Amino acid sequence: MNKITITGGHQIAGSIQASGAKNAVLPILAATIVGQGESHISRVPHLHDVTTMNELLAQMGARLTVDHHADITINTDHLSNQTAPYETVKSMRASILALGPLVARYGTAKVSLPGGCQIGARPVDLHIKGLQAMGAKIEVVDGYIHATCDRLKGNRIVMDKVTVTGTENILIAATLAKGETLIENAAIEPEVVDLAKYLKAMGADISGEGTSKIYIQGKDQLTGTHHAVMPDRIEIGTFLVAAAITGGSITIHNSCNDDLDAVFDKLTETGASVETTTDTVTLNMHGKRPQPVDIRTAPHPAFPTDMQAQFCALNAIAEGTSVITETLFENRFMHVEELNRMGANIHVEGNQAIIKGVDHLSGAPVTATDLRASASLVLAGLAAQGQTEVHDIHYIDRGYEAIEEKMNQLGAKIIRS
Repeated sequence: MNKITITGGHQIAGSIQASGAKNAVLPILAATIVGQGESHISRVPHLHDVTTMNELLAQMGARLTVDHHADITINTDHLSNQTAPYETVKSMRASILALGPLVARYGTAKVSLPGGCQIGARPVDLHIKGLQAMGAKIEVVDGYIHATCDRLKGNRIVMDKVTVTGTENILIAATLAKGETLIENAAIEPEVVDLAKYLKAMGADISGEGTSKIYIQGKDQLTGTHHAVMPDRIEIGTFLVAAAITGGSITIHNSCNDDLDAVFDKLTETGASVETTTDTVTLNMHGKRPQPVDIRTAPHPAFPTDMQAQFCALNAIAEGTSVITETLFENRFMHVEELNRMGANIHVEGNQAIIKGVDHLSGAPVTATDLRASASLVLAGLAAQGQTEVHDIHYIDRGYEAIEEKMNQLGAKIIRS
């Protein structure tokens, strides 16, 4: 089952519940390593990356149970193996998040250099430099990061560039370090805030999360707790675009609206009506063809890079020309060639995609190249005339929970085979 077939031309309409956030749950699962006793993590999305992280923790010796709601109870008190092997983590960049908590609690870690989507260079040197500044001895040998330390010591750590996973790794490690740690130029993404919320519930002393300066006063120990994972803002944005690209309407419950202002603003520019309540968002395109919108990606709270590919698909059928500028990853326009196979008119110049909207797209066989690219091809298939086959859908299963089931619930015609 490595492809999905989409019969286009069906308007997306109805309501769904947002899933828990992939980019929040993975660091939270890694952070269970620093808490003594059990943690209960709810609203966990059923995703391939979550399964991989669970397998990794189990291989290390963690005790995990998953109930019928996909909630996870986990105890990491007796990890007999502090290694994250290549075979387990080769497809998931989030594996690097095991490094900080392992060396913080157990004094040793051996973590494979990570894999994942090939959307550009995402080096781990900032993770290593941060832990070294806290006293860890680190070597990279045969593709593995080896880290050891009797106990980490708090320090002032200035990130050379904003990095979400780098901020998360150092944040988790610092909760058990001796003394105070200051992370400067920290990522301010909502998923970092959600991680801090979980760590604070375990007893961590953290302030400044959601700003560029995070202060952590290290504790001798933390205690497992309960945490409900935040909603997935990228899934929410993707389904809103699905309604917009088909001229339909959608209501999404359990939405995190405060985190999606940049996406809502751009959807409004396309001609959609966007209305929010405390925890729902409703989009209505009123059957209209979208207007083109220029996009420039940047760290939160600006427009998220993880929504860039979806807006490429939307702009491909817009009534005019648009420019999308990608500032974060140098190789994140791989979906353009596949969209052009469907009749899109997109030209890439450096870090910009110039998109001339066409009247319609045509179904075609296409291949996913990364997680968000796969989402853009599904969206294009929804709007295309005829059938679209999206191959290599293992990418989409890394970040979208039951996407074809949710789309079909909203009126789409998608078959997995």
